[in-house]
Amino acid sequence: MDDAFTLLRQAADLLSDDATAKSGRTVGDVREDIERQEWEMVLAALIEIGDVRPVAPDFWERLAEAARQMTLDRSRHWCEWRGWEDQHGTVRATLSLVGTEEGGRRTAFAGDGRLRPMWDIGNRTPGGERDLNIARLWVEFAEALGPGETADVRLAPLRPEQWRHLRCGDVITMHEARPAAGTATVIEVLPPRT
Repeated sequence: MDDAFTLLRQAADLLSDDATAKSGRTVGDVREDIERQEWEMVLAALIEIGDVRPVAPDFWERLAEAARQMTLDRSRHWCEWRGWEDQHGTVRATLSLVGTEEGGRRTAFAGDGRLRPMWDIGNRTPGGERDLNIARLWVEFAEALGPGETADVRLAPLRPEQWRHLRCGDVITMHEARPAAGTATVIEVLPPRT
């Protein structure tokens, strides 16, 4: 297995020379960081570029393994998440959790994709009853989300094909138990990239 630094160089080589992140960082900037051995900056820049550009299927795998070797767990989880999204698509939504006083959860949960709540997305069983669907949940720009808080989230459905009917503006409901744990408004439905 290649070391983290070789993997980062390989990932950079998978990008076209004109690849640019939203911040304006380019592959040329990444190569300069590689020369200076600024490995965490290299990883961060490659992630940023990959988040806005189509990338090769093994791009995210290389970054995830490099992050694992560098013991950057959240970055590793993000790279694994993004690799999954590229293959299966994702649903982005603004989630508002119910407060504790309204029967919601009592503690915050980690926002790194470990929580797998059930969602009412409008599907029905053959008998016409409400059918709940499972999706892992990633909180954008925050490490955790607590009772009564609101944040943009990314959802990784267990069965993506059951979520394809969702459109921007649809309201879906998160369930961990009864009553509902929160409601979310869909802000984007992204198809697979690969």
